[in-house]
Amino acid sequence: MSPTSTPDEPIRIAFMCVQNAGRSQLSTAFAERERARRGLEDRVEILTGGTHPADGVHEEVIEVMDEAGFDIADRTPREITLEELRSCDYVATMGCSTLEVGDVGADVAIRDWALEDPDGRDLERVREIRDEIEGRVAALFDEFSDAP
Repeated sequence: MSPTSTPDEPIRIAFMCVQNAGRSQLSTAFAERERARRGLEDRVEILTGGTHPADGVHEEVIEVMDEAGFDIADRTPREITLEELRSCDYVATMGCSTLEVGDVGADVAIRDWALEDPDGRDLERVREIRDEIEGRVAALFDEFSDAP
């Protein structure tokens, strides 16, 4: 069970960064897959956004996700609001946020993953960031799900 949801309410997770064009998009894609793998489509809502969204997802992120079987080329970075974040049970920031508990309330569990920005990195480094995010997303789901 999440910090604020009840059995009848969905668990809301947000993945946020500045541009919503790299790390948070990677996280969102892995979370969508994890939600489906665990049969939690009716129980978990996933939000993503940035404080200053880019025009598009970074090309190197699209490429390494395509290698992993994800097509995220058509995704568009979007702004995320404090109101949206306050509605969440978990908020994962990517290491570029100044988000504090006081901003969203004590009922929101904030996870600052402190991840390197993949923008402009070589593909091998972006793959490493991708793989680290995949593991962090699975661990986050382990916090509220008993499903494998």
